[in-house]
Amino acid sequence: MSLIINRPPRPDMLPQWLTVPLTIGTMVILFWVLMALFGHLVTPYDPLDMVGRRLQPPSWDHWLGTDALGRDVLTRTIHGARHSLPIAVLVVVSAVAIGSLLGAISGFVGGYTGAAIMRLVDITLSFPPMLLAMAVAASLGPGLGNAAIAMVLVWWPIYARLMRAQVLEVKEREHVEAAVAAGAKRGRVLFRHILPLCWTPILISATMDLGQVVLLAASLSFIGLGATPPTPEWGSMISDGSVHFYQWWIAFGPGVAILTIVLGFNFIGDGVRDILDPQSE
Repeated sequence: MSLIINRPPRPDMLPQWLTVPLTIGTMVILFWVLMALFGHLVTPYDPLDMVGRRLQPPSWDHWLGTDALGRDVLTRTIHGARHSLPIAVLVVVSAVAIGSLLGAISGFVGGYTGAAIMRLVDITLSFPPMLLAMAVAASLGPGLGNAAIAMVLVWWPIYARLMRAQVLEVKEREHVEAAVAAGAKRGRVLFRHILPLCWTPILISATMDLGQVVLLAASLSFIGLGATPPTPEWGSMISDGSVHFYQWWIAFGPGVAILTIVLGFNFIGDGVRDILDPQSE
């Protein structure tokens, strides 16, 4: 009887499987980017104008029907990408910049400075993210700009903790010790010899968080703390649909948009992880 040993497949045996999530996610996100840029070529209607009867079901003239004010739901769904995607990118880039800088300082400098930064991180992370975002957004007032500020305050501690852990690990390596022994300045050691080796988990987390930011922004708009009417934002559109429960088409379009955006960014994050950190499999 032959002994069969299950061995993990070699990386060169699975290139097609490793690229499937990245390809699917990229296609989905590219579709919505094109809709945000050229959506006015897809539908002839204005997202703010009354173009049909109120609460009209899907038809050839209005593929996703109309809402309570007679506005075309498909048009508003497409134009909603112009708000959700830029907000997601802005929030994640800002959170990565702030969190990575503070995390790098905490891990590299240490002492009272590092401890103070991490205690601030611990305090922020002790609150439920949604509750903290709601509190900040409510104190600043409704609006996408204020919602973005609230989401940055929620997300930066995650990247600060990730970056600190990476810096603490990398700064003990031999090439960093050699740079210090050679008399390199502290700033050069940090930015030249440590930070370039710390970005892999940050990039993976940031890619996946883009979808979560879209979801959180829609949640804030749903409860009235995000986009203000008549802005065509997905969360506020779903809120309108919840009032007219039996007119399912009002919430269907933005709901599918949020679903596909979150899945797309998660697939891209999986693909980026497979490329940058294959040992995690």
